[in-house]
Amino acid sequence: MEPLTIGAFARASRLSPKALRLYDELELLRPARVDPDTGYRYYAVSQLERARLVAWLRRLGMPLTEIRAVSALEGADAAREVRAYWARVEAETAARRDLAAFLVDQLTAESGRDHTDMLELRYAARADRGHVRAVNQDTVYAGRRLLAVADGFGPAGAPASGAAVDALRFLDETEELRAGSVLNLLEDAVRGASEAIRDLGDGGHGGDDSGATLTALLWTGSRLALVHIGDSRAYLLRDGELFRVTHDHSVVQSLLDEGRLTPEEAAVHPQRTLLLKALGGATAPVPDLRLQEARAGDRYLLCSDGLTGVVPDGRIAELLAAAAQPADAVEALIDAANAAGGPDNIGCVVADATAVPGAGPTA
Repeated sequence: MEPLTIGAFARASRLSPKALRLYDELELLRPARVDPDTGYRYYAVSQLERARLVAWLRRLGMPLTEIRAVSALEGADAAREVRAYWARVEAETAARRDLAAFLVDQLTAESGRDHTDMLELRYAARADRGHVRAVNQDTVYAGRRLLAVADGFGPAGAPASGAAVDALRFLDETEELRAGSVLNLLEDAVRGASEAIRDLGDGGHGGDDSGATLTALLWTGSRLALVHIGDSRAYLLRDGELFRVTHDHSVVQSLLDEGRLTPEEAAVHPQRTLLLKALGGATAPVPDLRLQEARAGDRYLLCSDGLTGVVPDGRIAELLAAAAQPADAVEALIDAANAAGGPDNIGCVVADATAVPGAGPTA
């Protein structure tokens, strides 16, 4: 069959001649023949399938480097890579959507909220060594404004988790916390926490190989500001239903997001403890930040993976719903983790959002 000129091939593949010349230079889609005298490019009809795939992947927004890798694969393997790419796009879009919602909320807050119920937190916190670990490297904190759990790792894991929580403690005494600025405060505090953990290494405490996760909620009066990094978690029990508020920054979670693992495979994956983000590295990681609307009757749980690694979400929901008080919930959750073998330290914070007695809505 006669080769196609670059113009004919462009029309058939829905790629412009300019794009075809670029893909030739990048060795993504080389012509079948180049005229040695004129330099004119000719393409084989058999190249149309690959060219059309490239065109569709570009419409998806896939970077050229990834397109090169995908287009070199066979059908099933290529499909898996496209699925993984789109999962990452959806995750990034969701993060931008949350940011857009936050900005809209802030811009309309003054005019859109005339009345706010007066709420307060009732809370309990405890960290348990578990049955296997020699030391407890989890640090928990609960106060009238701040709830936090940090899970340390490495030789200086315990000081690292303590430093992470200590960097946020001043927020518990900060008055006049405004929702519009509280996320900036939390981001700055995370930067300070990461620096404090790095200082452990400078002081000869083994901090070079140490770090910590951090999940914290800061009460602003009607909303909770979340900061999260690592694989500790925050949950919300509302109207009897459990919602997971955070997203793990772990290798296994990324593989789940990309469709490369099933939940059953993730539970036994050899890299399930590897983190993509944690405090204490060479540079301060970018944390997840968001505002969480609170209602009277909400119950929040912050916990380390010493709980979630051995107690399934369904059982966590049951124990949270059955406990009369936050302290009862904390004890029940830690007991459940230890009953499942207690292979890791267990840090739990439980807090209830309750109406202030005798206080009605404020204008």
